[in-house]
Amino acid sequence: MANLLLFLLFIGVFIYGMTLLRSGLFNLSADSLKIWLTKMTDSPWKGLLAGVGITCLLQSSSAVMVITIGLISARLLTFGQSIGIILGTNIGTTLTTELITFDIESFIIPLAVLGAALMLIGKYKLKSIGLILLGISAVFAAMGGFEFMAGPLKEVAWVDQLLITLDGSYFYSILAGAGITAIIQSSTATTGIIMGLLTGEAIELDTGISIMLGSNIGTCVTAFLAAVGAGREARLSAYAHIWLNILGVIVFYPFIGMLTDLGTQLAFQADVQLAHVSVIFNVISSLLVLPFASRFGRFILWMHDR
Repeated sequence: MANLLLFLLFIGVFIYGMTLLRSGLFNLSADSLKIWLTKMTDSPWKGLLAGVGITCLLQSSSAVMVITIGLISARLLTFGQSIGIILGTNIGTTLTTELITFDIESFIIPLAVLGAALMLIGKYKLKSIGLILLGISAVFAAMGGFEFMAGPLKEVAWVDQLLITLDGSYFYSILAGAGITAIIQSSTATTGIIMGLLTGEAIELDTGISIMLGSNIGTCVTAFLAAVGAGREARLSAYAHIWLNILGVIVFYPFIGMLTDLGTQLAFQADVQLAHVSVIFNVISSLLVLPFASRFGRFILWMHDR
């Protein structure tokens, strides 16, 4: 029980770190990002580039989707313009999974100390940078915790049985990824947890990939909740986000084994393999839909606006 509680604590530290990181980045660039979104979305491919760029800056596809839905609700964007942004956020969020594979363990404490010092100075920009540094240190500390706890957790009978069940079923792993992400409201946190378990050899790579695919569905919950009461076009944007991720997972489901083989060829470490596969999945999914963005928009209208 103590091991499980400690693991949950590390999850909390990871999410808190991501919140600090996102807040610091948002404080430095919020107004310019909103202007960029409204001006760079007159075509799907421009929207995709804007979505990629802003998601890379904010380190959260959910945050970008909430901003997008807010702009749609304020009639500064239309549903059609949001499709390119959605495709871009799915690509941009993979930067975070690549970043958390870096080995900066020896810098965690110096980053935290520097971040805290900048926070105490009180100037707005320096305080925001301090938030970013504290967030990064918390995220990487939690990643080390996930790896450390993989072994002890596997010794818990029901956890071990759960991991065995997930290792034996791609479908259950996808459901688990969607469910966990819907609860903790962060696909990055879910992927971070899985990376720790992979590094600790608690699960197999194909299981980790399946959970990662499911997390892409679970992350849609945040945008859907933000769209409640925000108007017709905002709801359509949330539905588009859900369908894009569901269809992407359906298309790639038969190729999980192939993705696993590809991942092992691209990197040696299991966490890096998962990060690379996440990039491949999201980039291909978005680029496949991009030429048909207008048709996809009509499909969403046909499904949900009758």
